[in-house]
This record gives sequence, structure tokens and C-alpha cells, in this order.
Amino acid sequence: MKAVLYSILVFFVTSSAWAQREVTFTDTVKPEGALIIAMRDNNPPQFLDALIGNDELLRLQRAIEASNFEGNAGQIATIYNGAIDFGEIHLIGLGDDLMKKRDWEDFGGYAGKTARTSKSDTVFVITDSDDIASILSAGFGAAIGQYSFDSYKSDTSPVSGTIAFVTQNSSTAIATYEDRYRHLAESVRWARDMQSEPGNILYPEEFVRRARELIDRAPNVSIDVLNVRNMEQLGMGAILGVGQGSTRPPQIMIIRYSGGRPDEAPLVYAGKGITFDTGGISLKPKAGMWPMKADMTGAAVVVGAISSIAKSREPVNVVAIAALAENMPDGGAQRPGDVVRTMSGKTVEIMSTDAEGRLVLSDAVWYAQERYNPELLVDVATLTGSVGGALSDEYGGLFTRDDKIADKLINAGELSGEDLWRLPLHPNHDKQIVSVIADLKNADTGAPGASTGAAFIGSFITAETPWAHLDIAGVDWRTDPLPTVPAGASGFGVRLLDQLARDMAVN
Repeated sequence: MKAVLYSILVFFVTSSAWAQREVTFTDTVKPEGALIIAMRDNNPPQFLDALIGNDELLRLQRAIEASNFEGNAGQIATIYNGAIDFGEIHLIGLGDDLMKKRDWEDFGGYAGKTARTSKSDTVFVITDSDDIASILSAGFGAAIGQYSFDSYKSDTSPVSGTIAFVTQNSSTAIATYEDRYRHLAESVRWARDMQSEPGNILYPEEFVRRARELIDRAPNVSIDVLNVRNMEQLGMGAILGVGQGSTRPPQIMIIRYSGGRPDEAPLVYAGKGITFDTGGISLKPKAGMWPMKADMTGAAVVVGAISSIAKSREPVNVVAIAALAENMPDGGAQRPGDVVRTMSGKTVEIMSTDAEGRLVLSDAVWYAQERYNPELLVDVATLTGSVGGALSDEYGGLFTRDDKIADKLINAGELSGEDLWRLPLHPNHDKQIVSVIADLKNADTGAPGASTGAAFIGSFITAETPWAHLDIAGVDWRTDPLPTVPAGASGFGVRLLDQLARDMAVN
């Protein structure tokens, strides 16, 4: 029956075409398009008359006054009264505060969402700034802010056209956006797609196929995939144990980008890729199970990040490792109380089959160290619900024993708009994962905790390896949308890891 089901489902595969408006930049405005105007109060930008003409500006001002628009940050109003030649006029408030990079991204997110519903082929966006960095940030915000996962909706209208940000430096803006932001936006959208796909569509082999599509034509990239036989030969008993209850065999995907000098040690990202997590024999409650289609976010994030880095030709060596498995209950599934031997040689007693992410990562990080001797190893996982309880959906959890590494990652988070909060790794956490019958146990007697989960992964890190663990279980999926993040899959971590690689390339 399972084989028959597999043969049916394998043909029901779809992927989002990222149907949305293309972001571009221009120094001219044409009346046949729609218009979005950034407002700090109820007065349009001072140089708007040069773009639309003095008479049109006066008529627009009267229409704005009639709308009672105040220009508060994020306030949106739409004017459809034929005030000027533009068919649609949308006002978006900037507020009174000085704008930082993140504020411009948020404005762009609002503009992108507004433009998505416009009927015009071109939506022009006019702001009160001609600072190239600000305009680019707004453009990037628009690219990721208008994201919507609607691959399985049969009544969705196609979205096309452009959203054009007006700037006197349009040529420079276009070139810089293509080089720096377009690939990053593509990677964020791709990661969100992977998170959103249902478990019957996205499984380890399908994840690998789609990752190959994303990476296709990226320069200086090579890809290897470890199958079950390869993992058996390497002694990867931890990830094999997690995947043994599923008809979808586990895989490990390794993507290498060689943008730096041949003698430079790489930055290595390892991502947890549980394409669906039932909890295994330690079954999750039914109410909390459906979101576990996104338990592969860590893998999607590291693949998305390396794609952006490679396509932007950053001068740095990066390796992304996606540890992929499906955690299912079955007659052949791993049991609580089982003992597995990891690639490192350490044995692990399985206290909970629902603490599986740390198991797949234990083999992945050991492989990373043995093969690549990384300059820095960062693992990324939706590891524990407890980190979300501590940090809500505002911060990803950061664990490291190195203050300098913590500073690098926190700084990258601030620059990228994906904030981290450092949480403790105490020697007592190591004591809590010592097993009576094996070297380690994969969970304490209570629910799997964030610090003990980090300590477990840390027990597979050698003293010579600079390492950090990111637990993003609280920020991978949003109930309420943000200007640049939809309700649902966030893609959290792609921007952060992209920024970290760029920072390390410079330094």
C-alpha cells in the first residue's frame, strides 16, 4: 500500500512561481500607472511637482486633505477620485522619526503588499529620499513583503507587472539591486515556499530536487548527496535511526561554494531538515502536529543562504549541509530506549523520538568538522518549543561558548533585520544529557529543552571548532504578519546567514 501511495503522490508536485511584481527603479513617472506616495504627514514630498507637474500636485494635495491622512508609520490610504491622471493613488505613512534601514524595508513591505492588489501594470513609488541605500532597502522590503504562498489555491488571480521606485540614481540602483538584493529576495521566498509545502509533497528527495533547481547556474558551486548506503558506510546511526520509520529515506545534501581563496577554511552552515515530524513513537499531540511540515526550516535556510551568497559571487568559501529525514511512527521506527551509534563514535540513548533534530544534526556537524575544518560552524534548527516560550516570535535563540562569535551573529542579526538573543550554555546542561547505559541521552527526563538541546549538539563539537547553534523554533512561523513577513512561513535565518557570510568576507 505504501509503495502505491508513493507512486500516486510523486506526480502531485508543484512549486510556487513566486508570482509577484518585479522590483525595479526609474527616474521617470508615467501617468498610466498607479502611484504610491510616502508621506511623513499630510504633505507630499517636496519634489513631487517635478515628477507630476504643479497643477496635478495642487489637486493631489486637496484630495489628501479630504482623506484625513496623517502620515503615521504604516498608515495606508487609497484615493480613487480622479484627483490626478493616475488611476490609483496610495498613500503610505513614514512617521516622524528618522528612518533606519529596517524602517525603509518595512515601508517597502507595505508598498509591496499594496502594489500586489493594484490593477495597473506599473506601480510607481515616490519617497522623500534619494539616498540610494534607503531606496534599495525599500525595494528589498517590497520584494519579500508581497510574498504569498498560494500554489494550491485554484481561484488565485495571476500577479504580474512591476513596482518601480523613483530615484535620480536609477541606473546605480538597478545594478546594485541585481548584485546584492535580487538573489537574497529569491532565497527568502524559496525558503518560505519550502516551509509552506505540505509533507506529502516535500520529502527528503524532493527537497534535494528543488534545492538543485534553486542553485542551478550559480557559479563555483558543487553538490553532493549522501544516500542511506553512504550514511551506513560513514556510521551515521543517528540520522538513520530518525528516518528508519518512514518510506521516504533520509538524505544529506552538501552544497559547496568556493568564492574565496583555495587555502581559506570555509564557513559551514548545517540545517535540520525534518520534512515532517510526527514525533515518531513519542507522538506529538494532534493539535500541534500540522505545523511540523515546517520542521525542515533550518535546511531551507542554509540552502537559501548559500544560493544568495554564491549568485552574488561573494569572496568567501561556504558549505551548506542539509540533514534531511522524515520522522514517522512505523513497525520499523526507532523506539524510546533504543541506543544508536553516531558518526563520531559516541552512543546515544533515545529518551524521546521527538527529540530528533539534535540527532540528525549530531551526524551533520561531525561530518562538517571531519571534512571541512570550518572557520566557523553554525547549525540552524527549529529545535525546541521552549525557545519560543522564552523569546516569543521576536528573537531567534543563540547558543555559543565564544563571546566573539556571539557578537558576530548578533551584529549580523541587527543588520539583516533578523534578531538573535543569546541564551545560556552551562556545564550543568552537559550533565543533564549523560546516559546511564550510553555516552549520552537525547533528552532530559522532562520535555526537550533549548539549552539541553544545544548542549547535546555541542557535545559533538571539538574543542578546536568555533561553533554556534541557532534555535529558530519561535520565529520560523508567524501568526500575525509583519510588513516584510507574511502570516505563516517567515524564512527566518536566510538574511542573517547571508549577512554573516558577507561580514566574514570583508573581515
